[in-house]
Amino acid sequence: MPGVVGIISKGPRGKNENDLGLMIDSLMHESFYTKGSYINDQLGIYVGWTCHRSSYSDCMPVVNQKKDVVLIFSGEHFADQSVTSSLGRHGYESDPTNATSLLPLYEDDNEAFLRRLNGSFCGVLIDLRKSTVVLFNDRYGMHRVYYHEDKDEVLFASEAKSLLKVRPKLRSIDVRSLGELVSCDCVLQNRSLFSEVSLLPGGSAWIWALNTGLKKNAYFNQGDWESLPLLDEENFYCRLEETFLKILPRYFQEKSQVGMSLTGGLDSRMIMACLNPPPGEFPCYTFGGMRDTLDISIARKVAEVCHQTHDVIRLDREFFSEFPRLAEQTIYLTDGSLSICNSHDLYFSRLAREIAPIRVTGTFGSEVVRDHTMFNAATYCQKLFHPDLRMCVQSAVETLGDMKKGHKLSVAVFKEIPWRNCRQLAIEQSQLTVRSPYMDNELVELMYQAPGGVRASNEAQRRMIKHCNSKLSRIRTDMGFASETNPLLSKFLELCYYALFKADYIYIFALPHWLTKVDSLCMSANGGRQILGYQKFEYYRIWFRNEFSNYIKEVLLDRQTASRPYFDKRFLELMVRQHIKGNRNYLPEINKALSIELIHRILIDT
Repeated sequence: MPGVVGIISKGPRGKNENDLGLMIDSLMHESFYTKGSYINDQLGIYVGWTCHRSSYSDCMPVVNQKKDVVLIFSGEHFADQSVTSSLGRHGYESDPTNATSLLPLYEDDNEAFLRRLNGSFCGVLIDLRKSTVVLFNDRYGMHRVYYHEDKDEVLFASEAKSLLKVRPKLRSIDVRSLGELVSCDCVLQNRSLFSEVSLLPGGSAWIWALNTGLKKNAYFNQGDWESLPLLDEENFYCRLEETFLKILPRYFQEKSQVGMSLTGGLDSRMIMACLNPPPGEFPCYTFGGMRDTLDISIARKVAEVCHQTHDVIRLDREFFSEFPRLAEQTIYLTDGSLSICNSHDLYFSRLAREIAPIRVTGTFGSEVVRDHTMFNAATYCQKLFHPDLRMCVQSAVETLGDMKKGHKLSVAVFKEIPWRNCRQLAIEQSQLTVRSPYMDNELVELMYQAPGGVRASNEAQRRMIKHCNSKLSRIRTDMGFASETNPLLSKFLELCYYALFKADYIYIFALPHWLTKVDSLCMSANGGRQILGYQKFEYYRIWFRNEFSNYIKEVLLDRQTASRPYFDKRFLELMVRQHIKGNRNYLPEINKALSIELIHRILIDT
């Protein structure tokens, strides 16, 4: 994804400049990226950046009129009108669609201006008047910054591969982190998959000065939100609707460039109900497989009610022929944090860019407005792993339990979303500018004041949708929710939809071994047609057995893979052959094993 890279060092300019060039090039993933650099060898700062052409950050570096303050910024800031109104005092044009509007905020408040920024971002601010450099990120840590500290230098980058590129000693896997990635689908505690490489904590403002060295400051404390008083229920509902209606236009300013990603759930529907756009204003689309899912059929109705166009972006034959390349690019682009069973996200994002370069989505709504979490540990067949890795996989469960203690909303927005959920965001943002109003600072702050029990249900969203667009509330969601006059009928239908969801999940992902063989025989009898698939389209269990089987065998049965210190060689081979024959379901294990092997080949060995 686009981002920043940098070196803080008093070493020779020639070497640092060469290393900076290599780091920048490692972030140039597409032809529509632009790049640049800023060097001040007197301060010992070497900074580079990449961004999508014509995006919010495609104006770097931002320099003040006296040429003594320089800002390099990656990401976006969604400003309130009261913030942008101060621009005129400094002689800047008020343009909320690019980052030139940020420097006046610093001239008003110095480093305190970071508390006024709203969005997913990271950056570097060089103040030549003070001879200081500030490395910062958003308060949640959504826009990742990896760093490595040595006695003579600090290296940082939005992608870990930039650090591995110039410091080969960092190309080793931390087995504790690998165990967490296997068990929890993410690395915990702001560590990374790589030894001696860490993540910048959310809300950081690390200040480098010639005389004092590096000070690891923070500009935001989540305790400020956790101590807010709770509102009564009616007041909260009024404030929620008022706040959401206020913030939503910030995410749709570039009308000709924004597309709306619709699903069959409440999160994207709440956006459409509150936005109420003019007919044909924003093209809508939904991701899906070869046949219509509930997401597709429901989203189509939502777009129709809102008088917007709607397209379906489908997995087609090209996806299957391109899978090996897509799988390897998924590992490379996400620094190994996302597994190969998310390769379709890269494919979808490339096609979505053809509709609009900016994608607005309901992602994170479930975690912020509702008390929904996927921050859990999974179980795998222990026979697959070497005892050392097996121990780390098991201990990750205990570490995760410690991480989930505390305020539930804080766990969601300061841990689950930046550590786990933003992995998918990284692959999407390599192709698109992705926005979610659910991570707006004003909304998140308000949700800390939700009365007890409100976030435990979807009542707040259903109530808002009904009030803002009653027609949308009558369309049943993918979980069966709709405004009903008969509460018994409503509850019965919700249970039916939930049963369908669970059946789909079990069939596509978690089919027991004894049923796998039956399913294989049934598919052979009916010409290979899958059953179910109304809620999900990611048939990796079946694709690993059929379309992708040759690639699976080529990688996992290779002598190089067998030599890794992570797997039991005999079980690895047995697992692959039994899954491909249709005798067992080893989808989770094959996904993890193949992802780990590609991490080694793509990020460590080369």
